[in-house]
Amino acid sequence: MALFPRECWRPAFWLPLVTYLLYQLNARFWHRPLPPPLTAYLSDLLAMPVILTLALVVQRRWVQRNPQFVLPDSWLLGAWLYISAWFELLLPLLSARHVGDPLDVAAYAAGTLFFRWVLNRPA
Repeated sequence: MALFPRECWRPAFWLPLVTYLLYQLNARFWHRPLPPPLTAYLSDLLAMPVILTLALVVQRRWVQRNPQFVLPDSWLLGAWLYISAWFELLLPLLSARHVGDPLDVAAYAAGTLFFRWVLNRPA
């Protein structure tokens, strides 16, 4: 078994992951100014491809034990609804530090669609 699963070597996975990590490094240490739309929605857009790829790896390796397995559309819809509800509805109710934003939900949807069309393929 390779150090990293084959799904993690796809540029469509590691580019969003590296972009997210660079964005977080900038936010915490470098403090370079970025355009407001990037600071508002980039992490939301990149989250779903990374989360869903990791979920796909777990399903293929330990649950389904089938490298051809792809996440069904109903699971993708469920993941999008869960993330959207948690971060845009429930968390803002529980913490004054968080604010719900419908455009974040749209960014999660775009990331989910990107995963579906590009990454959710048989190995």
